[in-house]
Amino acid sequence: MAQRAYIESVAQQQGEQVTIKGWLHNKTDKGKLHFLLVRDGTGTIQAVVFEDDVSPETFQAAQKVTQESSVIISGTVRAEQRAPGGFELTLGELEIVQLAEPYPITPKEHGVGFLMDHRHLWLRSPRQHAILRVRAEVIKACRDYFDDNGFVLVDTPILTPAACEGTSTLFETDYFGESAYLAQSGQLYSEASIASLGKVYCFGPTFRAEKSKTRRHLLEFWMVEPEMAYADLEDCMCLAEEFVSYIVRTVLENRKAQLKLLERDTALLERVEPPFPRITYDEAVDTLRSKGLDFQWGDDFGAPDETALAEAFEKPLLVHRYPSQVKAFYMEPDPERADLSLSVDCLAPEGYGEIIGGGQRIADYDLLLQRIDQYNLPGEAFQWYVDLRRYGSTPHSGFGLGIERTVAWICGLEHIRETIPFPRMLHRLYP
Repeated sequence: MAQRAYIESVAQQQGEQVTIKGWLHNKTDKGKLHFLLVRDGTGTIQAVVFEDDVSPETFQAAQKVTQESSVIISGTVRAEQRAPGGFELTLGELEIVQLAEPYPITPKEHGVGFLMDHRHLWLRSPRQHAILRVRAEVIKACRDYFDDNGFVLVDTPILTPAACEGTSTLFETDYFGESAYLAQSGQLYSEASIASLGKVYCFGPTFRAEKSKTRRHLLEFWMVEPEMAYADLEDCMCLAEEFVSYIVRTVLENRKAQLKLLERDTALLERVEPPFPRITYDEAVDTLRSKGLDFQWGDDFGAPDETALAEAFEKPLLVHRYPSQVKAFYMEPDPERADLSLSVDCLAPEGYGEIIGGGQRIADYDLLLQRIDQYNLPGEAFQWYVDLRRYGSTPHSGFGLGIERTVAWICGLEHIRETIPFPRMLHRLYP
């Protein structure tokens, strides 16, 4: 058998005999000629089977092989501009590893419910393959950026004793007779880590029991969260715009083919470079009212509000200094206005909403105790967190970036459900 090759690298193996292991994506029958479209996870290649050039057994296998059958094909790589990817395989041998049953996902239009019920198979489609490739690139870019800029990865717990954001959105579970909750964020634990490591980040799944069915919400999603000692709101905003720009730039450079398949207009993405436009919450409220929206000062922005704010800008928008009442208990108050917090959200353009939320954390022991009491949080569960303000507290800040919303924006997707292999949404736990 010829040397095994991967489709993404066949351009370097022109004229050579290779073996490819993959799955049949599609087939065209021309009598004595069969065109097999085979994918292996790295790409897709057309294999040409001519009856006069192969054994009867090989040609018979080409006749009977079905869509999504697992196959091993061997042949000679040659350039062919008309073929997908510019190369094709003149097939010599075909082994069917498993002959697939009639495939339920066909070229006809299927409803979203049907496709979600068959998500385990839908992932094989070219569109879903492209999205997952972009997702992987976004995640790699996140890690590379922080690893290359002095941040240390710190793994934070998924089971926690208390809420980080809000008690109404917790998934509760039994922990040997005690209540434990699936983590909404790793931030609080990262705040403990910065006193050891200075600049850290955590990356992992987070959970929000929100009874929301919007196109922007998942109940389980992935978030990357940097945290920095001796950093204020300005430092946080600068990091956010540099970080987001790096992610977009990396995807544009490394995933051109996938963005093209998704028919993504990349013109706006190419403009995502620092600095980003910045407006205060007060200015945002004035903007919404000038657009005719009935928005009350002190409310948090909903999806229509975020869209209306971002539509005037070609880059992501940083909105800062939200009212303390709409932000988490740990946000540092603005020293010039106690009713405001030193917080910031990054709103993606084109109607994709908030992709980053963060800001400066409370550094004062007494103020943090006051906030925990004000928010009616269980003091005993946060004793360790309050301790951080007793032993070398510093100004510090950070944020969380949601991977799925970022992928949805970069790919230009209508719904967040396509950004993660197996989405968890309201009434969607299968497969």
